[in-house]
Amino acid sequence: MATDHPVVEIDGISKFYGKVAALKDVSFTIHPGEVVALVGDNGAGKSTLVDCLSGVTKPDGGSIRLDGVHATTLETTTALDWGVETVYQGLALANDLEPALNVYLGRELRMPGLLGRVGMLDRRLMRQRTGDALNKFGVGLSNAQRPVAYMSGGQRQAVAIARATMWAKRLVLLDEPTAALGVKQSAIVLNIIRQLKGRGIAVMVISHNLQEVFSIADRIVVLRLGRVANVFTTNETTTEQVVSAITGADLVERAE
Repeated sequence: MATDHPVVEIDGISKFYGKVAALKDVSFTIHPGEVVALVGDNGAGKSTLVDCLSGVTKPDGGSIRLDGVHATTLETTTALDWGVETVYQGLALANDLEPALNVYLGRELRMPGLLGRVGMLDRRLMRQRTGDALNKFGVGLSNAQRPVAYMSGGQRQAVAIARATMWAKRLVLLDEPTAALGVKQSAIVLNIIRQLKGRGIAVMVISHNLQEVFSIADRIVVLRLGRVANVFTTNETTTEQVVSAITGADLVERAE
């Protein structure tokens, strides 16, 4: 359930690559327990904004506040410390590692006692917990020790989403989370987004699938040419209005 206090405040964020403005004066908020969909054509600036929020890219102007604390110079480790988890469109998996080591990368569990003190990892427990998380996607692993490079696109996507949902505390950023999935697994991902919402975790999801957007989002932010074209309350708008904002047809309509 969303509250009045924003977990994320994006205020006037701009990002330039040379003279090209990938983002220009982008502002909106995300509240705990709220699902905000970010939509727009290719090149609208959606992935650049995700990179700014996750700490991968430093914006050239504006500010980002997490729970009221300025985080404009946010770095990836700081974002993770704040409980911000990201599933990138490219998934950002270590291809030569098995699923469990990807899920626990940088957070590895050590064996109890002396073995742990000398650096021995508790692979059994990590594999068990990772397997439990993947089972929620309907993904069973015939060989849990096989590197993710040999897994299908859907299985790899499930590993990335399982990692994010396992560690998220405040905000989850999802860049096209169902793009590589079939109908059944896509439905499971949408249900997991609803579960995150129920836990009071904010979610920002990038998607070209407006049917999915309308099924999960509380609000829809439309980016066009790096700017916020409109912000819609989902249950007060239509697909046609969103498409019109994405394409710029709304400008033509207003001009007429």
